[in-house]
Amino acid sequence: MFQTFTTTADPSQGAARLAALRARMAAEGLSGFLVPRADVHQGEYVAGHDDRLAWLTGFTGSAGFCVVLPDVAGVFVDGRYRVQVKRQVDLAAYTPVAWPEVLPGAWIAEHLAEGVVGFDPWLHTADEIGRMVAALEGTGIALREVGNLVDAIWPDQPAPPMAPAFVHPEALAGEPAAAKRARLAEGLIVAGQRAAVITLPDSICWLLNIRGGDVPRNPVLHAFAILGDDGRVALFAEAAKFSDEVRTHLGDEVAILPPAGLLPALAGLDGPVRVDRGSAPLAVSQELIAASVEVAWGEDPCKLPKAVKNAAEIEGMRVAHLRDAVAMAEFLAWVDAQAPKGGVTEIDVVAALEGFRRVTNALHDISFDTICGSGPNGAIIHYRVTEETNRTLGRDELLLVDSGAQYLDGTTDITRTIALGDPGEEARVQYTRVLQGMIAISRARFPRGVAGAHIDALARYPLWLAGQDFDHGTGHGVGAFLSVHEGPQRISRLSDVPLQPGMILSNEPGYYREGAFGIRLENLIVVTEAPKIGDNRDQLGFETLTFTPFDRRLILVDELTRGERAWLNAYHAEVLAKVGPRVTGAVADWLRAACAPL
Repeated sequence: MFQTFTTTADPSQGAARLAALRARMAAEGLSGFLVPRADVHQGEYVAGHDDRLAWLTGFTGSAGFCVVLPDVAGVFVDGRYRVQVKRQVDLAAYTPVAWPEVLPGAWIAEHLAEGVVGFDPWLHTADEIGRMVAALEGTGIALREVGNLVDAIWPDQPAPPMAPAFVHPEALAGEPAAAKRARLAEGLIVAGQRAAVITLPDSICWLLNIRGGDVPRNPVLHAFAILGDDGRVALFAEAAKFSDEVRTHLGDEVAILPPAGLLPALAGLDGPVRVDRGSAPLAVSQELIAASVEVAWGEDPCKLPKAVKNAAEIEGMRVAHLRDAVAMAEFLAWVDAQAPKGGVTEIDVVAALEGFRRVTNALHDISFDTICGSGPNGAIIHYRVTEETNRTLGRDELLLVDSGAQYLDGTTDITRTIALGDPGEEARVQYTRVLQGMIAISRARFPRGVAGAHIDALARYPLWLAGQDFDHGTGHGVGAFLSVHEGPQRISRLSDVPLQPGMILSNEPGYYREGAFGIRLENLIVVTEAPKIGDNRDQLGFETLTFTPFDRRLILVDELTRGERAWLNAYHAEVLAKVGPRVTGAVADWLRAACAPL
């Protein structure tokens, strides 16, 4: 299996490791040290070599950081991880902190009278450090660049990943890499910039039409790149990762250079050089400034073009999602048949789902570790089942399964919440509210220029009417056989990026009651041109890519509006039309019943 169920971090070691870090801090003359989740590429997902936050604290979430001071160590987590962090860290050693409600600069000033806080400039962006410096101004607390103190006390740190790169075919990419390089280079010329430093692995892989395996579940390559205004690329990565086939694909205008050559290359550039202050490590801009190379702050030039999928990428995603829909139908039919017999565990569910995806003979990997939470575990938003936490599915409760697949033609991400027996009226009430929020996003029409922040409220409105909410964004961007979480597009109160045709996002409202149950429903959607109606205004909307039925047993039909019911019946009719011919026997019977009109 791709997914394993071993415990990947040990909170019982947290206190001892914290003591070792504090001793190292004292030796360096520091009163504090910042331990981020991020690696040198500032990606959300990190290799084992870079999983410093989990090794130190036991917290394994995909976002967060730790601030270690002499008398307190705060683990900062957002709403997705408030329940999880309390289970994973030694609460006698670490203090969970609600972030971003509490910001690190203010928290440090509250808990430290004066002193010096150290950080590794390769693990933080210019934005991060700039905000913290501003917050600490006038407090008697200073920041200092130091080496990585966690690496210094980590005796069995895994080796850096060395997975081979491979070619992503042009038929799936939809555009030759040379054309992408030329297009982005023209943008640099227009901006009056000589080069751009690219540090995000998925940006580099998209630009060069390659993929890799250096990060679990995400087919990306660890590398840095410098794109010149002539379209040439200096690619800084381990030479052993590149076969003759990949080198031929990259061509003469892409030079593969050792990682150690990055800093000298930066110092030798002619400016202005574009650097993304929100994603590039601070060390990059510092090296340029030290060499008197002009820095032009600007967004990673790949970020927006990568987010706006072309026709080939969208078609690949459609094909991948239809393939995945067959696996999901087989899986959900299996759950309905097996769960009532008793004895089925969360691990059994995860293994079965991966098995149905493997049967497609197209599965490259899962797109993230499957979240399978039964009963109270469903309230842990990013719950990962282990041998220690594995729970037998109970009767009359909810099962939340959030999963996805990496196929060569597309990346999937889907969540369904399933009734095991009769979970009760309250579960149906909350499920219906979440479903109404999802339908509202699915049906949305909006003018060009509207960002995710503008439509996020649509998904929350049914919950808000009941005095409820969920503590995560409504949707994240999704890559095309790339990272399952992709920016800059998202549906969130924090997103000011206008949505554009071709952007793919998740639509996943939820509701969570700690200690009882969790509900989340998720489809992937792509932004499209909306047909002209009314005043003939230019508007956008969404096409749904995911085709898997919702659990009719959990829907309070009388609570749905006529428009909501019409959308749901049309959706289920389309699921049956697309997936029905691809399944047989008991699964076909299950699908017909699951898609029956309300």
